Order: sequence, then structure tokens, then C-alpha cells
Amino acid sequence: MKLVIAGGSGQVGTILSRAFLADRHDVTLLSRRPGAGLCPAVFWDAETLGPWVAALEGVDAVVNLAGRNVNCRYNAKNRRAIMQSRVQSTRIIGKAIAGLRRPPRVWLQASTATIYAHRYDAANDEATGILGGCEAHAPATWRFSIDVAKAWELAAAESAVGPTRKVLLRSAMTMSPDRGGIFDTLLGLVRRRLGGTCGDGRQYVSWIHEQDFVAAIYWLIEHDNLEGPINVAAPQPLPNAQFMQALRAAWGTRFGLPAARWMLAIGAVAMRTETELILKSRRVVPGRLLESGFAFQFPAWPEAAADLCQRWRKLTQRR
Repeated sequence: MKLVIAGGSGQVGTILSRAFLADRHDVTLLSRRPGAGLCPAVFWDAETLGPWVAALEGVDAVVNLAGRNVNCRYNAKNRRAIMQSRVQSTRIIGKAIAGLRRPPRVWLQASTATIYAHRYDAANDEATGILGGCEAHAPATWRFSIDVAKAWELAAAESAVGPTRKVLLRSAMTMSPDRGGIFDTLLGLVRRRLGGTCGDGRQYVSWIHEQDFVAAIYWLIEHDNLEGPINVAAPQPLPNAQFMQALRAAWGTRFGLPAARWMLAIGAVAMRTETELILKSRRVVPGRLLESGFAFQFPAWPEAAADLCQRWRKLTQRR
């Protein structure tokens, strides 16, 4: 296949690039920093049309992952960058596709599982899930992430791209052993005996193993009947207390220092991030993927964590 990944130099883009290259596909990145990724890259500013548009002509799929990293403090400047980088890049991809003579078969547009409400009572699938933003028991500051997710999806929905199928990837945290990724960060806490329960531990963690993420992307490219919002998450989310306990067991560590809410608040300021990333309950399940026949290699976190720990050790030994 011929594929284009916009914003492909981050963790998820690297995971996809590595998999596509291993399978001998023709992959081009759209990047502000050509040379930073694994594949040949074309410069784009993610805001305006330019020579990069030619890279989309006749491709099988475009995957847009562009957007400023959300692991930061949500001050006015960062909020503006987070929102604009997602909405503008989505709009310009749509505009580019609309002007092509041979548009891609499918446009896979990044979104986020964070779009769903903070809740404990039931899982959110695409059919019955509750979108967030109006939860009485959630901090008002969490509403920003919901606003971003909704604006992100709206920008794609409003793009008229003719015959090109649009898929919105409501993705959970993608777990891989790569340095600097979310799993590497969580495992670092466990290795330092800091990987205990966060807050009261009731908040659900939605996640997906990198191998299942890649397989899901292939599945969505190949199945023309799947369009619109798709939850890209493992089918078994679990409370934070159980999530961290399973990770400690996979690493071989029994103890992890728990962190109360006030401790997380102080730590978030020191690390220039937000507690929402840890404390929001994301109970998301992949209803449409499962209904379409997709099979997960790692549906449960204990087995996924064991595999990731083993691979993390092997990668570390090679460094």
C-alpha cells in the first residue's frame, strides 16, 4: 500500500511507521521536522496548502496524527496551541483531499477516547457511550479536553472529501516499550517503587497494546464498511488500582508507593502536566471493532503488561 502519515514523528506515528515499513509498504511522513521520523518526509506547516499536497495523490490511506502534545500545563498559551494544532491540521488535510484528482480511499483521523464522560458505572462504546463535558462530579478544568476532542472531530466531519471514507480514531493510550512513551513512564514509576494506586484507584484506565493498535489500523483501512467514530481500545479497561497492581506483578515488584490526590496535584505542577491524565476515569470499550470481527491479541492488561515488560528489558539490554 501507499500511505501518508501526518504528524508521524511522535510515539504513535513511530509505531505505525515501523510496522508499515516492516510490511514493505510505501510510507511518506508529513512533518515540520523532516528527518525526525523513520520514513521519507515532506515538510508541511499543518496550516496551509503547499507542495506537500502532491504526496496525497493516489495513496491508499492518509493517517492524520498531528497535534501538540497534551502532556503539559493547560495555561492559555498551551490551550490555544493544543486546540489550534488539531483543528487547523484536520481542516487543511480535508481541504487537500477535496482538491485531489485521485483522492485516498480512506482518511484515518486521530481523535481521543478522552471525549467520553468521566464515569465509573458503565463502559462507553460508540453506540451508547456518553460524551463528556457536563459531569457534575468532574473538575471544570477537565472540560477543556472534551472541547478539544469535539472540535477535532467536528473539523473532520465538516470536511467534504467526496468518495474518501473518514474514520475517527477515538484511541486510548497506546502501550509500547519505546523510550519516552506512556508505558516507559509508568514502568519507570514501578521500577522506583512509586507505582502504587493513584488517588482512590477507582478511575478506569483504557489502553491498547501497540500490536493491537497496528492491527486495528490495518483492519480499518481494509474494511470499507467502517467509518465515523471508532473506539481503538482494548476490550478490558480496569480500575487504576488493578492496572498498577498488574504492572507491578509483571515487573516482579510487590510494593508501589500510593499517591493521594494532593500529592498528584503537587507532582503535576512540578512535572508541568495535568492530573486529568491520571485521575479521569476513561472506561472505553471497542464496540464497533468487536462487532466487525476484529480479534485482539492482548485483550487483558496482565498479559499485555507481561509482554511489554519482557520487551522493555530486551530493548534496554541492547542500548
